Amino acid sequence: MRVFKPRQCITISLKRLLVALGAAAGLAACSAGPEEDANAVSFAGYGGNYQDNIVEALLQPAADKLGLTLSQDTHDALPAVRLQVQSGEPAWDIVQLGASECARGEREGLFEPLDYSQIDTDGIDPTAYSDTWIGSNYYSVVMAWRTDKYSNPPQDWSDFWNVQKFPGRRGLSILGNEMLEVALLADGVPKDKLYPLDVDRAIKSINAIKPHINVWWTSGAQSTQLIKDGEVDMIATYSSRVAPLMEDDAPVDFTYQQGLLSPACFAIPKGAAHVDQAQKMIALMVTPELQRNVPEVLKYYGPANAKAASASPTSNTSPANIEKQVYMDADWWGEHGAEAEERYRTAVASSD
Repeated sequence: MRVFKPRQCITISLKRLLVALGAAAGLAACSAGPEEDANAVSFAGYGGNYQDNIVEALLQPAADKLGLTLSQDTHDALPAVRLQVQSGEPAWDIVQLGASECARGEREGLFEPLDYSQIDTDGIDPTAYSDTWIGSNYYSVVMAWRTDKYSNPPQDWSDFWNVQKFPGRRGLSILGNEMLEVALLADGVPKDKLYPLDVDRAIKSINAIKPHINVWWTSGAQSTQLIKDGEVDMIATYSSRVAPLMEDDAPVDFTYQQGLLSPACFAIPKGAAHVDQAQKMIALMVTPELQRNVPEVLKYYGPANAKAASASPTSNTSPANIEKQVYMDADWWGEHGAEAEERYRTAVASSD
């Protein structure tokens, strides 16, 4: 079993260090710093081509309109954001996560409240925003495969679990969020009966496929590389990660059948240095004007704001593709996510 290890980032405040050393003169010399910082906003996302596209579609246009300088970093999902907040000086002003992670983070007190006096939610589904987070676009977890491996491709998650009919190297995420749903769908749970998740049944299903998982990936960017390089023949990943490979004529395809549909979300880490600027950027990024960039730049993804909806047949929010998928329940993950994640990680790590 191969596991990618997430990167950790630690930031040190120069100002606090100088204070600790009693370097008052040094602080005076740096007095111009905060004024310059007022025009800067930092963003952390999941990296890779997807992050490039979401920045092009939403973040950079918003920063340009506000006259802000945008810097970027990547994270390895909610645990990395949690570490940043616990440090007391998070390095990021805006983070993008999945709604299930945002719901968990809200319960843990990891985010600043959003200012809905600035943010207009007209056109945004009530399930796609909360006190501390709001949808940025809709993403889909899908099954992808190498077309040079399977002439008769798998059709749904039960085929992914069918190692006799579809032999080959497989990849799943190291995180239980989304993978527990996949495991239940593979075990025959109907889409309309998926929630509340039967975690016992999901873990049993994971244990059945575990001996046949060659890589447990830790980021969407890594999952893309795995299927692109042929290190796996079949993988649970994100449609927008597969789309660029297909456009580059890589032997890869995917299906929306039994896909998991959920909003990605923007949130402001608790204690962020530039909360006011982040609030203004988020308010702009969910407007129909900027949301229309989502289906233009990310052809396989739908906007969070229905006023910017696209009729493109490739969009995961087109009527035909929505019908094939199941909406993820962020509230369930907000309430039960910590325990469910722990049980999943224990099952993955177990040698049984």
